[in-house]
Amino acid sequence: MLYLLTWSNLVSQIHLARNRGSVVKPKQRQARALEAIEREGEVTVDALAADFGVSAETVRRDLMLLAEKGTLQRVHGGARRLRLHAEGTFEQRMDEAAAEKGEIARKLAQVITSGDTCFIDTGSTTLACAQTLSEIADLTIVTNSVRIAQVMSRGRGKARVHLIGGIYAPDNGESVGADAIEQIGRFHADYAIVGVAALDAAAGPSAANFDEASVARAMCGNARKVVIVAHAEKFGRQAAHKICRFDEIDMLVSDAAPSDGLRAVLKASGVLVI
Repeated sequence: MLYLLTWSNLVSQIHLARNRGSVVKPKQRQARALEAIEREGEVTVDALAADFGVSAETVRRDLMLLAEKGTLQRVHGGARRLRLHAEGTFEQRMDEAAAEKGEIARKLAQVITSGDTCFIDTGSTTLACAQTLSEIADLTIVTNSVRIAQVMSRGRGKARVHLIGGIYAPDNGESVGADAIEQIGRFHADYAIVGVAALDAAAGPSAANFDEASVARAMCGNARKVVIVAHAEKFGRQAAHKICRFDEIDMLVSDAAPSDGLRAVLKASGVLVI
């Protein structure tokens, strides 16, 4: 019987023969997979399986573990190099995950009590939180967001609002820059309520905008407790600008439980997840 050996079959058999007799350990496979992804940008499960001389299911498990650690992005049939997350306009973000943000706001309102002083930074999730917190009496709010300042001051709780000044960024309706950082340093707060663009087990909480990350870091540095508010779609992403370390976070408020990898890092850092 005539057997036609295609080029792909030939390559696969060469790889299998190369690896036969030498077992590649999981950590070695995963390191080599990451090297291939960094080199090629994207790889397939079948190609890695042929290269390592293992089953496709074994490669899928390797890629799943690496994705949970935040070192690659899983795609259908393979994986690709992790891309830093960039955000859309504020109005676009307001339309995303509205129900999830409402759930986060309700959970946060169970933590904040009358008489508390809170930093709240700019963001669509923090704005949703402000709409619920505005019902709590006798709060003092320090924010760089014009929208949040308006919501808090008009709410039934009649919060005392300190609006931080600085360079005005019209899309997000916020003040940023050196003046904003300096003014934040004049306050001490019970809580820093901070939104993020991304929350990853390897990179921690991060922002897509340098100025917003700087404001968030200043707020975290002048509060007794740091509260990250993030809906589940932010998990497993990385953005360009780091906000803080995991061990600087006191609480994560989200609409859903984090994945195993992220949950383990949060637990090890003593972060309360609500």
